[in-house]
Amino acid sequence: MSRIQFIELHEQPWLPTSLRDAITDALQFGLNRFSAYAPIAPLLQDALRESRTESIVDMCSGGGGPWLDLSQRLQSDAQGSFQIVLTDKYPNLSAYQYAGAASANHIGYCPDSVDATNVPQELKGFRTMFTSFHHFPPEDARAILQDAVDAKQGIGIFEITRRAPATIGMMFLWALTPFVLTPWIRPFRWSRLFWTYLLPIIPMVLLFDGVVSCLRTYRPQELREIIAKLNATEYQWNVGEHSRAAGRVPITYLIGFRRAPVSRG
Repeated sequence: MSRIQFIELHEQPWLPTSLRDAITDALQFGLNRFSAYAPIAPLLQDALRESRTESIVDMCSGGGGPWLDLSQRLQSDAQGSFQIVLTDKYPNLSAYQYAGAASANHIGYCPDSVDATNVPQELKGFRTMFTSFHHFPPEDARAILQDAVDAKQGIGIFEITRRAPATIGMMFLWALTPFVLTPWIRPFRWSRLFWTYLLPIIPMVLLFDGVVSCLRTYRPQELREIIAKLNATEYQWNVGEHSRAAGRVPITYLIGFRRAPVSRG
């Protein structure tokens, strides 16, 4: 199955902000409710240790991604205290404020629009992207990685979507979850109830974007081909698929960080 570079509706600039925020809120809630990215917590922990940082800059955060769940896992395993900064081209500020309060302020955010291919220099820390790298065509995906390298920052890419029939089929079940979970999504919005139950735009967008996400997701070999064209001689790259439990969808990952300098005695 070849990769298809198609559009996802929730990333289009013409989509009303209120509807985009409702969609990213639903995505964020689902990722945390089902601990979708819990299996990669040890990988991320090791990458942060190798990068010698306790600061994380999350890009294309949407409604906050999996960080309410992941931040607790990192905090419980760490000797220090990790600080996460959420960023996005279209920041969902109310969701970020809620995440900050719910995480005892371990999760912060940048209120300005942030381009993942050109991250402001003042945002320093290990960069992460969850279920969003597939949005970018190969030349932009390469620019995201090169920007991290040029800034001498580590980066971790994690994708739970896959170009596989079973994963695409799961998107139809995923699109049904708003009908069950919407009353518990915070911050509460009356408009979310309207766009879910009266006019089910949110479930329909989740289905459409979920299928497209699978068709756009890079496979490990394709990620290696992107890395091969980087100017990153000092970087170590790890690429693969990871799952710690039977029945869980494997998570595709790409992790890069600067190699520790070789001591010369």
